[in-house]
Amino acid sequence: MKLARIHGPDDVRLDDVDDPVCGPDDVILEVGACGICGSDVGYAKLGGVTGPVSEPMPIGHELAGTVRIVGENCGDVARVGDRVALHPGAAGFGLGNGGPEGGFAPRLLVRGAAGGKSLFPIPDEMSFAHGALAEPLGVGMHAVDQSEARPGDRVAVLGAGPIGLSAIATLADRGIEDIVSVDMSDTRLDVARKLGATHTINPSREDLWTGLGRIHGTETLYWMENVGTNVFIEATGVGPLLADVVHRCAPQSRISVVALHRQEVPIAFMDVLTKEITIRGSIEYPADYGEMIRLLERRDLEPMITHRFGLDDFLEAFDVARSPDAGAKVMIEFA
Repeated sequence: MKLARIHGPDDVRLDDVDDPVCGPDDVILEVGACGICGSDVGYAKLGGVTGPVSEPMPIGHELAGTVRIVGENCGDVARVGDRVALHPGAAGFGLGNGGPEGGFAPRLLVRGAAGGKSLFPIPDEMSFAHGALAEPLGVGMHAVDQSEARPGDRVAVLGAGPIGLSAIATLADRGIEDIVSVDMSDTRLDVARKLGATHTINPSREDLWTGLGRIHGTETLYWMENVGTNVFIEATGVGPLLADVVHRCAPQSRISVVALHRQEVPIAFMDVLTKEITIRGSIEYPADYGEMIRLLERRDLEPMITHRFGLDDFLEAFDVARSPDAGAKVMIEFA
């Protein structure tokens, strides 16, 4: 079968590999759809999780599909024909986006499925592409959880990639009515509005802080000129921007950092102290993985999927995912 793997920096290939073999504690899925994650693109650029790999590294972890083979110890957690979304962390998909397996393939071995924490049913009427959104939605949802955003807050979501868009959909679902989406791509900002953003700022045309001041107002505290925005979800990975947020946010702001910041970021802790800012990291999913599936049932996240490809066109799809202006979620679908 075909399987997408990283062979080195900027070297992604669609390889021919053997079909997976199911062990007694395992399940084999027929993959219905798998989304290309920003981490897939980042690992490809580096050639691996932190650098070039010694062996080809499979990628693909945002997926949904149909149970086709059930190990003898998995009868209590899965049946042949079940339509499910995968919890990649519970399935042992670590920093390498799948360990020895990857989701850009017709079939996927889910190791340790007998533990009962890897597979979550999706409704019959939900497409596999929408089911595959559960994983990125969970990352954005947890970022919102970490921010403790609530109705009445003035929120800015920095970055309108799939994680930022997932955060926007979660915020809107929770009744938060003042959501600013910030991105350099008008295509992504258009998607953000469809998912619930009430304002958008493109910093290539308007200074971010001028725009936030226009929308949320400004105030002065001691020597600091602040905007009125009091919740930030940082989904860009741009270090200087995070430093600016600390410097310009409202007093008692809450900042949730969900982007990968691979370089150290200098933070003015006098500002943190004086304004009593809370900064929290976000790298997990909500405790209940089913929460994302229920949100997908309530809200239409179809606008997030801007490109669809078949597996044979994976390399073309990956090139699209590398382009920040191309759109939002690039989805690989299987016939």
